Amino acid sequence: MLVATGFGLGWISWAPGTIGSLIGVPLAWWLTHHSPQRRVVILSVLLVTAVPICHWASIWLGGGDLSQIVADEYLAFPIAMLGITVARRAWTMGVAFVLYRLFDVTKPLPIGYSEAIGGGLGIVLDDVMAAFFACIVLFVGLTLWHRWHSR
Repeated sequence: MLVATGFGLGWISWAPGTIGSLIGVPLAWWLTHHSPQRRVVILSVLLVTAVPICHWASIWLGGGDLSQIVADEYLAFPIAMLGITVARRAWTMGVAFVLYRLFDVTKPLPIGYSEAIGGGLGIVLDDVMAAFFACIVLFVGLTLWHRWHSR
């Protein structure tokens, strides 16, 4: 339960998902020191582990993707930084975090549909998709920025 609630951050009454996601920032920063292949392996292990953690926490707390469960938030956030070569810059991490939270909170299609899966998989999958969307938008934005400034 401690891991599922982000070591207690999920119990904060104001924006627990955003506050809980902050644990993912040092995790993402740490992962930038590894090769892309190692990042994928580490994140895969963490996310596969997150599914049963979130599932059992959901059952214990009464069912559903409850706001107190934030392990899915902080373990999925580093996906937003995958493949971003300037990931070690604080501003890049900040933009990735804002994009990730934007996609996670608004849940545009198809992110919103993933919660219907239910259980731990549904709890984790919407955050994984939000992180992938954030990664894509960040990558495209950085590519366009670089091209515009290299003229």
